[in-house]
Amino acid sequence: MPVEDRELSSHTGYTRRHWEAAADGLLDAAWRWASPGGAFLDLPGRPSASGVRSDGLEGYARTFLAAAFRVAGAEGDDPHGWLGRYADGITAGTRHPGREDAESWPLVLDHDVQGQPMVESASVALSLRLTREWLWDRLDPSTQDRVEHWLRGALRHVPAPNNWYLFPYTVAGFLEAAGRGDAETRRVRERALELLETWYRGGGWYADGDGRAFDQYNGWALHLYPVLDAYLARETSVHGQRLREHLESFSLLFGGDGAPVYFGRSLTYRFAAASSIGLGALTGHTPLVPGVSRRLMSGTLRYFLDRGSVEDGLLSLGWHGPHDASLQHYSGPGSPYWASKAFVCLLTPPSDPLWTDVEEAAPSEGPDTVLAVPSAGLLVQTTGADGIVRLHNHGSDHVRPHEADAAEGEDPLYARHAYSTRTGPTASGNVRDNHFAVVVQGARSVRRRIRPLGAGTGDGWGWAASEHHPVFADGPPMVPGLRVESVTVARGRYELRVHRVVGAPPGARVELTGWATDPEEKSILRALHGWTGQDELRAPQGTAFTRWAVVPRLTGETPGIHAALTSLSLEPLEDVEVTVEADVLVVRWADGAVSRVGFEPLEVSHT
Repeated sequence: MPVEDRELSSHTGYTRRHWEAAADGLLDAAWRWASPGGAFLDLPGRPSASGVRSDGLEGYARTFLAAAFRVAGAEGDDPHGWLGRYADGITAGTRHPGREDAESWPLVLDHDVQGQPMVESASVALSLRLTREWLWDRLDPSTQDRVEHWLRGALRHVPAPNNWYLFPYTVAGFLEAAGRGDAETRRVRERALELLETWYRGGGWYADGDGRAFDQYNGWALHLYPVLDAYLARETSVHGQRLREHLESFSLLFGGDGAPVYFGRSLTYRFAAASSIGLGALTGHTPLVPGVSRRLMSGTLRYFLDRGSVEDGLLSLGWHGPHDASLQHYSGPGSPYWASKAFVCLLTPPSDPLWTDVEEAAPSEGPDTVLAVPSAGLLVQTTGADGIVRLHNHGSDHVRPHEADAAEGEDPLYARHAYSTRTGPTASGNVRDNHFAVVVQGARSVRRRIRPLGAGTGDGWGWAASEHHPVFADGPPMVPGLRVESVTVARGRYELRVHRVVGAPPGARVELTGWATDPEEKSILRALHGWTGQDELRAPQGTAFTRWAVVPRLTGETPGIHAALTSLSLEPLEDVEVTVEADVLVVRWADGAVSRVGFEPLEVSHT
């Protein structure tokens, strides 16, 4: 890496040259694992559920994105000859697609048959579009025809019912830009945009499909593909304004140390979380000044490079380093290279203020902030003193409309009440962190489908509320009429968590767990009302942040309101006074402020 520049980039030391060097370094290491013809990059590591041939294509396609952004951002200057290698690879891979030989790419089929190549077809198509004049235009016509035929498999097969519809959309966009558009490409693009409209929930946030999954896919997929497509086509669209709105809240989800909030699936893509920041700076669809955008982008890139995400030059499967317990079955050795999307920032010229302005502090490094995102049922809480960001989840789950609200599908990456830039959720099979459970005859409940009840922001405080119907993996799957109403009130470094159980059977108990942390950095979980016991549990598989974790727990009886105060800060909590009047919990804070949480009807206030 180049020498740090602390005058231009006082927070990170990184400049555009560091981004270029990072891209070159990742590409150089990955190409050491190329097949003889360059069609596959067979990176070492555990295979994905799609198999090693798909994984090899994934390694090729996702690193191709990094090379494309790198060379296109340099206006075709390619001193390392990356595009020649990718040209050789695409020629070899499409010569006999579907064959079981050393170079032939797998066919693009339906998502439930052989779907992963559809994902990679979008990366190949976007990379070809970005580098068209230096790669595609130099392929002979017969090779171009073969590439088109392989890509059209994405247009003729069924995507998964979520952001996958943007993959054939992206393929069709390239074909049209290359003068090969037709009724088929138009139909695919119209279908994707129609679905995108139905998934838009407001405030710059899309659901990832017909359910209520809100996560990092908003930035690195649902915003990136349509906004970048319009930019490359020199068109205007509603999607640019939505990206601007998204960044108003999303820009708060990076800690002072550069870490993105650990929330949702596919987090092994790591600094891909910064792709929407760079895209906003590139297109002008951003509320952030250039110095803040670069601070966020470079901060998250450096965060991972400094914490062991790269081993022998390769991005590992994990977060800091490898962490199998936090991975999804579809992740293989090439999967982390969707991080290449962050290099979209290199399309911004070197003379742009994104690269020439002095870095400014990240939003999370400023005054303490609480921001509600009602459309997604999320509550963002930042504290400037330690740079920690917390995301309280009262609206995002991973339950699709056709799926049953069953415990077997529990996903720790969506089911928890809170996530942060300093902690990760515990793995399945370990004690659940940030979880409220109803315990019936020894069986603990699971939170699956989340029903948001509201969210709002006041002066220095905010709240979000939801309800869910507890389901059980052991014994009867549900208790008729049982539901849990949950409210989070955030102010400063304090998290007030209030829960009310309705319809619990006689003898049922309740439990609340706090943050999963390293044993040396324990979080605080203080009982305020309704709790009778307190202890600490262990998570031997740890989290993506720590090899071994401890989780504080409160226990109590039903019925009634249960309230607790939580904090990730190590500073002692101030005393508060708590009273309960009927179904209203009143908290009088040490500074004289008063918070009220009422049920039937739900009302939250703070004065």
